[in-house]
Amino acid sequence: MPPPSASEKPLVPLLTIARVFFWTGVLSFGGGLTGWIHRQVVHTFHWMEEDDFLSGVALAQVLPGANVTNLCVYVGYRLRSYAGAAVTLFSLLAGPTVLCVLVAMAYHRVSEYSVLQACVDGVAAAAVGLNLRLGIIGGQRVIRRVAPTIAMIATFLAVGVFEWPLVPVVLVLAPLSVAAVWPRKGADA
Repeated sequence: MPPPSASEKPLVPLLTIARVFFWTGVLSFGGGLTGWIHRQVVHTFHWMEEDDFLSGVALAQVLPGANVTNLCVYVGYRLRSYAGAAVTLFSLLAGPTVLCVLVAMAYHRVSEYSVLQACVDGVAAAAVGLNLRLGIIGGQRVIRRVAPTIAMIATFLAVGVFEWPLVPVVLVLAPLSVAAVWPRKGADA
């Protein structure tokens, strides 16, 4: 059988997807999951292209629910359809769910140790770094085009500087942003 061409990638085994997302969930504390998933899916395993992943991040952020779970469903669906979506979501959540129950049961015994708080602070700092990295990558992709750059700057100013509520800002800027980049047929078409 000939090797698959660049356009037809072989299917990623569900067990491999489950393993990667299980350990991503177990080893990710304090947030930063989107950055970690990006690293695994795009750079480590090359399952998706950068633009496809960033489209998933954008979609995950506008859908209701937790961004990370939305992103996992998107990635899993892109890799293996409905089965992939179910496996990514279950695998990502299974380990942390069990760990949270166990930690909650043992919390009163270990909460007095200051080294525990230092570890949690260190993990949180790493998560912030992963999110910043992903934001820079997304910004580098957007900055090449005028309309998305204006939308990005306007959103940052409205929410980050003026502290306006996110929902009204998105309700106003999202349609304007989409309209600005919507493909139009030329007059001679």
